[in-house]
Amino acid sequence: MGETRRQFLRATGASAVGLTAAVGTTAAQSGGVGLLLNWKPNGLHVPYYAAKAKGYYDEQGVKLNGIESGQGSDFAAKQVGLGNTEFAITSADQMLNVNTRGLSPRSVGVVMQRSPVVVFTTPDAFGGELTGADELAGKTVGTGPGMVKILTKLLLEEKGVLSEVELVDTGFDTVQQLLGGKIDAAGGVFADAVVARQKAGSVSSIPVAETVPSYGHVVGANADFAAGNPETVRGFLRATARGAAWATNNPERATRLLVEANPAISETADTQRAKWVEMASNYVLSEAVRQHAWGWSEARPWETTYRALRDADLLGGETDPSSVWTNEYLDTDYRYVGEYARTVSPPEATASGETASGTTTTGGRN
Repeated sequence: MGETRRQFLRATGASAVGLTAAVGTTAAQSGGVGLLLNWKPNGLHVPYYAAKAKGYYDEQGVKLNGIESGQGSDFAAKQVGLGNTEFAITSADQMLNVNTRGLSPRSVGVVMQRSPVVVFTTPDAFGGELTGADELAGKTVGTGPGMVKILTKLLLEEKGVLSEVELVDTGFDTVQQLLGGKIDAAGGVFADAVVARQKAGSVSSIPVAETVPSYGHVVGANADFAAGNPETVRGFLRATARGAAWATNNPERATRLLVEANPAISETADTQRAKWVEMASNYVLSEAVRQHAWGWSEARPWETTYRALRDADLLGGETDPSSVWTNEYLDTDYRYVGEYARTVSPPEATASGETASGTTTTGGRN
């Protein structure tokens, strides 16, 4: 174990004993695999719960022991890097981050083909509809920390209005401050726009990824485990893709499976369904998925995100962005991977309601 790795373990509170007892073993030795989410179970995690409930992991010979609630994409990336779980749902930026800090998990599939970050507002807060980033000049825009703030700033910079916008840190109260009239617009993720729309009735939004190519959720795998168990990784991805396809075509039933597995969110079932519908319609599909496969990675979004993190001095060192991701475990001969786009009919998106041009968003235009 090298010095950098020891420092990382001390900094994150992990130990060599914990790492040895973790999941660096094969699936056969451990009796199954684990999946750690990036956050508490919600509508963005529908595919995994659908695939598990429908038996798709079992059909692929993958014994999924459980789906664990997470504590953030940073935590998930660290845990899969340390070997404390075989698979984790994390974010592209955090995969890059931990790969500059002595760990080497790999992204084996991109679930969100574009970043979930959006700039959004309500008619009451903005005084009308937001149709373009140039309209944010002279306005107050609130954002949370991390990649949300970085990508929001990049959008404003690309559109030439950053110097004319008052950018404020709203922590985790972005939606509340927007609805309370304390800010004119918000930088957040589309799930925040879902919540705002549920309360305000109408939301207009600008997807940051249309200007700044970047990815959202990815499936992270422990590198040693993946190298030793390639068929388990392929099977996991096949099952997850099929779960995503089924859930896209059956959003009501799929959301019900999520809620049945997590009764604590039953009172927000409608909001969870709206989150999944938005994700399925506008984030899982992309031109890369249509041309290649579900989960496909391309170099540019990884490089864009890496440069953004480096320029913001948020990395622990350097890494080659191309070493962080791979498409080698995507079975393009499997229908729900290689022909994913042909198997789904995305429902009408309901999260933000309108795109920046004021039209209803659908997956077919992504």
